Amino acid sequence: MSAPQGTESEIGLLDQARGGNCFAFEEIVRRYQRRVYATAYRIVRRHEVADDVAQEAFIRAFRSLDRYDPQRPFGPWICRIAANLAVNHVRSPQAREEALPDGHAETPSAAPGPLQGVLETEARTMLDRALEDLPAEQRAVFCLRVFEDLSYKEIADSLGISIGTVMSRLSRAREKLRGALSPYLAAAPGRAGSSPP
Repeated sequence: MSAPQGTESEIGLLDQARGGNCFAFEEIVRRYQRRVYATAYRIVRRHEVADDVAQEAFIRAFRSLDRYDPQRPFGPWICRIAANLAVNHVRSPQAREEALPDGHAETPSAAPGPLQGVLETEARTMLDRALEDLPAEQRAVFCLRVFEDLSYKEIADSLGISIGTVMSRLSRAREKLRGALSPYLAAAPGRAGSSPP
């Protein structure tokens, strides 16, 4: 197991990496690669593209370490870089020509029982497909807010938009997701009356 994120050892690793120590940065990559990949995947929806985005995010982060503020958490910073790259990819002509794969739910966590596992897998699959149908800009805002827990200001700074635009895109994304998931929410036992993320 690695040392807890945000510890002195991590700050030390970042200091070493800033001085050009590639081995120190490799350890940072090891600690954050799954989180960065997950951020990219939620936006681009393709495994191989998410891999490329994650790698490029770490390359850019390494080159920009002199601009990184060590008083701020590293995780949100690197995830914002990945999100920007992911959004740029989705906006690109190349991405428009690529066929989107069928929705694949992320591997669910261990469930208490078989029935609950089926329900959780079904819910994840439906959410995955609903996210896929969102415009890239709305999907990026939603993922950064819900999965990365970034503030409106952090999202605005990251994507180069106003806080009002963040709120508007987030509201539209939630409305679309609510509409897409409403049949499931109405039919699933014990879920009526609950609201999607």
